[in-house]
Amino acid sequence: MKSAVKFYKEPRLKACDLIAAWPGIGNVALIVAKYIKDKLNAEEIGEIEPFDFFDPIGIMVKGNIIEAPQFPESKFYHWHNPTSGRDLVLFISDEQPSFKGYELASCVLDVSQKLKVKRVYTCAAAIARIHHTEKPKVWGAATNQKLLEVLRKYDVILRGDIQIAGLNGLFLGVAKEMGFEGICLLGEVPMYTTRIPNPKASLVVLDILTKMLDININLSELAKLAKESDEEMKKLAAEAMGEFIDRYTKPVWPPEEEELEDEDGDEEENE
Repeated sequence: MKSAVKFYKEPRLKACDLIAAWPGIGNVALIVAKYIKDKLNAEEIGEIEPFDFFDPIGIMVKGNIIEAPQFPESKFYHWHNPTSGRDLVLFISDEQPSFKGYELASCVLDVSQKLKVKRVYTCAAAIARIHHTEKPKVWGAATNQKLLEVLRKYDVILRGDIQIAGLNGLFLGVAKEMGFEGICLLGEVPMYTTRIPNPKASLVVLDILTKMLDININLSELAKLAKESDEEMKKLAAEAMGEFIDRYTKPVWPPEEEELEDEDGDEEENE
């Protein structure tokens, strides 16, 4: 897969950390990674060409004219950290491949070895029985016991046996196979809001992640987005409650008795 990797610039790094992000539930990982990239003005340094991993399943038509097939982008970014001995590399991908996820993860980690990455981070959503008005908590998982102690310092919840679906989880398993340290931070997402982006979950994850990485960025814009998202989540909560009522409640009177009462009432009125 080496031919799939294209670099525009190869920074000279002594050591660095990597954040890898793909779309997922609540888009928690993408929101976190893109916010960091934008706030730090991280420099685009390369990409993984999509042809080995993605097959377009359709095309767009604009003004009745067929456009060329569009492929998702998967790019590397670099930021020099002036306050730490480790720089930061971000890998951000527009999509998860429908297959060959293991190969894509391996490809990213091959590049990570070349860039002297010491520790990898991913983010994800933790579907939880919480209300959208509550402040979400952050769950964590790591590739070794030493990193669990790091997570405890930041009051991250360790839930024991869990499953992290998709590449935001698989990536850490492949990283462990290849000898990397790895941490995943998961922001709690209400069960009824999994279909929409969740900046609220991303915010609590980002607050901890920036402290771990010794990065100082302004989180006020994301905090504003998180507050604005409450209205959309409120609508979803109402829809979920309506579905619950429809599914789990029954009329007090059986339908036959209601119909019989209506017929009796009609006869009395006719008399």
